[in-house]
Amino acid sequence: MTNHIRLATALGAITVLLSVTGCSTAGDAEVQPTNTADTISVDNCGDTVTFAGVPQRVTLLDNPAVSTLAALGVLDRVTAKAGLYPTEYYREEVATQLDQIPTLTDQVDATGHLQIARETVVATTPDLVIGSSDTVNRQTLRPNGIPLLDEPAFCGSLDGEVTFDDAWDQVELYGTVFGKEDVAAGYIAELEDRVEAVMKAVPGDEERTVAVLFPTPGSPATYAYGTGSMSHPLVTAAGLENVFADETERVFEVTAEELISRNPDVIIALHTDSKVDAIRTAARELPGAEALTAVRDDAILPMLLSYAEPPGPLAVDGLEQLAGYLEETR
Repeated sequence: MTNHIRLATALGAITVLLSVTGCSTAGDAEVQPTNTADTISVDNCGDTVTFAGVPQRVTLLDNPAVSTLAALGVLDRVTAKAGLYPTEYYREEVATQLDQIPTLTDQVDATGHLQIARETVVATTPDLVIGSSDTVNRQTLRPNGIPLLDEPAFCGSLDGEVTFDDAWDQVELYGTVFGKEDVAAGYIAELEDRVEAVMKAVPGDEERTVAVLFPTPGSPATYAYGTGSMSHPLVTAAGLENVFADETERVFEVTAEELISRNPDVIIALHTDSKVDAIRTAARELPGAEALTAVRDDAILPMLLSYAEPPGPLAVDGLEQLAGYLEETR
């Protein structure tokens, strides 16, 4: 597990309404510290993000962090949310708690990207924003002194092949930010035990191949996931061979010819809106799909996106879901 998280205590007269440093673009004004406070600093997406104290008002712009916040016992700090939060992701009590948090908007585009105005987020007066969009990101929030944490997979700061350690790193990050390091460590240990249990149960004769795809209903574009995606260690832990294991990108558009040449035995069809029948149909109607073994055998597993991407605790749920499917179809 990488040690990219650090806790810094400021002993002099300093302020942090919020200072974000490192990898700043030219002309960005830095917020100068002037109050006395203990600060918390974490590295995220190539920047060092510093807080004056533990965040008390959080605005969520995406769902991957919810499981971690709930496990740390700080989901009650979320005062506003935006985006999609399918109930399938969460235990009943977590889903109920989420439902009680005001929703700013649930508008997303065809690829699941949030559509929201910066002013809408600023109006929630957060001391932490989790997630980003084209209009709401670290740069656009900097003039307001509002800190933002994002998924490293989404900001392109993960290097090399993704592993479950990248998921544990995110849990550590939130543990540091919210002063729950011990709770985070215990949660990681539980998650590691669950992954190990799945891996131990993989039969020695499992030889199936898999492609993790994001079909786009109504569009000819199809996206596949390589080793830069959390889906890669997920399918590997389940004993499958990723037909795109030679692709280092997280996600990329794939042609019908390329998919046919790889000819996976199983297709995991990712989606964001719980419309399982629509996404299964979209996978069956991919150009040239009739030539694919997975389509002929009806070996198509619809899976909500955050079970496979980005790295986080939901990937463990996705792994268990995949393992159950594979057991049923042997």
